[in-house]
Amino acid sequence: MNCSARAFWLRSPGHGELRDVTLAAPGEGEVLVRSLYSGVSRGTETLVFRGGVPESQHAVMRAPFQEGEFPGPVKYGYLNVGIVEEGPDELIGRTVFCLYPHQTRYVVPVSAVTVVPEHVPAARAVLAGTVETAVNALWDAAPLVGDRIAVIGGGMVGCSVAALLARFPGVRLQLVDADPARAKTAEALGVGFAAPEDALGDCDLVVHASATEQGLTRALELLAPEGTVLELSWYGDRRIALPLGEAFHSRRLTVRSSQVGTVSPRRAGRSYADRLALSLDLLADPALDALITGESEFEELPEVLPKLASGEVPALCHRVRYTDVG
Repeated sequence: MNCSARAFWLRSPGHGELRDVTLAAPGEGEVLVRSLYSGVSRGTETLVFRGGVPESQHAVMRAPFQEGEFPGPVKYGYLNVGIVEEGPDELIGRTVFCLYPHQTRYVVPVSAVTVVPEHVPAARAVLAGTVETAVNALWDAAPLVGDRIAVIGGGMVGCSVAALLARFPGVRLQLVDADPARAKTAEALGVGFAAPEDALGDCDLVVHASATEQGLTRALELLAPEGTVLELSWYGDRRIALPLGEAFHSRRLTVRSSQVGTVSPRRAGRSYADRLALSLDLLADPALDALITGESEFEELPEVLPKLASGEVPALCHRVRYTDVG
C-alpha cells in the first residue's frame, strides 16, 4: 500500500521548498524508514544551496539518493536517522542511519541502512556521515603516537577530526580557527585552541579544513620539515593560490588530498560499511554533542537554509527534527 511523505527540494540556487511524495510499499529486500532527525552540514550543503557546485564535479558530488541535478531542482542531503517501520523482522523498530536527503519517510534497500548502536542516541547519530569523513582522513594521514598536529578550520569536519585525534596518546594537538567562539567547542572536545597567528609550529601533520586560501597557506607555514598537510576542504567553483615557492621544496613538504568518496587505500580490505559502522560506534562519546549547534523543525527548512548559507545562523551541524510525522 502506498504512503505519503514530504521532502525538501532546492528549487533553484537560494530557494528551497517542501514537496509531497508518494512512496510505493517496500518490496523484498527493502525497508520503509520514518525519519527522526536529519543533519545539515553547513559546508557542503550550503555550497549546494548557493549553486556553487562546478559543472565538472556534478557527478562526483551526487549524494547516494539524490534526485534531480545541480544546480537545481535537486533533492540533496546525506545525514538521516530514522526508525524502520516496514521490512525484515530483525530491522522493524530499529533505529538506523542512512545517507538520505531531508524527507519525512523513505524506502531504500536494506543494504543502504546501518543500525545505530544502542549506546548511541539517535539525535547524535546524524553526525555519522561527518565522523566517517574524519575516520577516512585519519586513515589517509596515519598519525603516529607523539605527533605534533594542528587542525585548521573549526567547522563540522575539522572539529570531528580534532575530536578523534584527541584520543591519540601523546599528541600535541591544537584546533586553529579565526573565530574565537570556536574555543568553546574545542574545550568541549578536550582539544587545545589557538588563533591562526598564535598556533604552534613544527607540526608533523596539519589537517586543513577551513576552505580558505589563508588557512591553507598557514597550514604550510606550521609544518616541520618533511611535514604533511592533509587537505579536506571543498572549494566548489572557487580557485585558490598556494605559495609553493620559498622553502616549500627545500623543506620537502607534502600536500595530500583526502575525500570520503573513496575508502582510504591505506586501509585495504575495509569496506564502506566497515567505515560507517566504526563511525557510528565512535559516536558513543557524548563530547561530540558539541558539534550540533542548532535545531529546527523539518517544516522550517525553506526558511532556515538561506540563513545557514548566509551565516546569519552560525552552525556546525544543524539538526532537523521530524516531530509531526504521523
